[in-house]
Amino acid sequence: MGMASALDTFCGQSYGARQFHMLGIHMQRAMFVLSVVSIPLAIIWANTRSILIACGQQKDIAEEAGLYARFMIPSLFAYGLLQCLVKFLQTQNIVFPMMIFSGITTLFHILVCWVLVFKTGLENRGAALANSLSCWINVLLMVLYVKFSSSCSKTWTGFSKEAFHDTVSFVRLAIPSAVMVCLEMWSFESMVLLSGLLPDPELETSVLSISLNTAATVWMIPYGLSGAASTRVSNELGAQRPYLARNEIQVVNYVAVMLPVVATSNFLDGLQCVLSGVARGCGWQKIGAYINLGSYYLVGIPIAILLAFVFHVGGKGLWLGIICALVVQVLSLATITVRTNWEQEAKKATDRVYDEVIPVDTVS
Repeated sequence: MGMASALDTFCGQSYGARQFHMLGIHMQRAMFVLSVVSIPLAIIWANTRSILIACGQQKDIAEEAGLYARFMIPSLFAYGLLQCLVKFLQTQNIVFPMMIFSGITTLFHILVCWVLVFKTGLENRGAALANSLSCWINVLLMVLYVKFSSSCSKTWTGFSKEAFHDTVSFVRLAIPSAVMVCLEMWSFESMVLLSGLLPDPELETSVLSISLNTAATVWMIPYGLSGAASTRVSNELGAQRPYLARNEIQVVNYVAVMLPVVATSNFLDGLQCVLSGVARGCGWQKIGAYINLGSYYLVGIPIAILLAFVFHVGGKGLWLGIICALVVQVLSLATITVRTNWEQEAKKATDRVYDEVIPVDTVS
């Protein structure tokens, strides 16, 4: 998801600049890179059990998690392709079909998950397989839409060898994009790992994992706003309309500056999602990665460890550490957004778009 978010910048700004054929090139390039990156990730997933045990986790918990991770490997490759397709359509403001496909997939997933978990005896393995199957179905539906829909006739012009050219420019933005996303998400996940080291790890990991999934469910709402902000900002910058991009951000900045530091973690996370979307739309992934590194790993996790293990607050202390990280992250992103020169960002968008323009007649 992190590496695919580089398409927020490339596809969004190309669409705004009306270089429609470049969106298909960028998507193919992203699919190639993400498929390659998924291979070492799959190897890590296959060795999850050993990694967790080496980190000091309880053996039976590590065994179950490792088994689940192995059966989730097929979903890894599907998810990479799915994220590329989502960004390709989202940056063109094609959202309704994606909602329909997700709804169809979800309804199908409920049935498949019930059958594989309860009727086949696969239990957790069945849940992992259901996730993989549903993800591939969603990919198939979106591929068919891109291939046959008239909405994508200008942006999808078929496969092209140009997608394998200049992958360095994509990777150069994709890596900090991934770091920006992963540093935040891993900090939340690390709370579950740390809870496994507390007294009564079964209770602590159960509570923390349920809390994490609950927060992730609520987080999907501001993440949708993040995608909207990213699309609007990148489109307007690519179209050389920096004043429209700036007007959208002023509201976000004003709210972020006025936030009380005692706001709940979900509310803070909603703000950082929108601001992160603005950052991706502008191509600031490297800056975002540094902010997330400092916020979560220099502030949030140390405070979480201090509260949980020194002051013995337990799982609640781990979550309070994340709130501290969110406060630092929101304030940092808001400060950078307020001080941005939008005319200069529009010029950068032009350079980024037209440096890679491929004549339409060369696209196969």
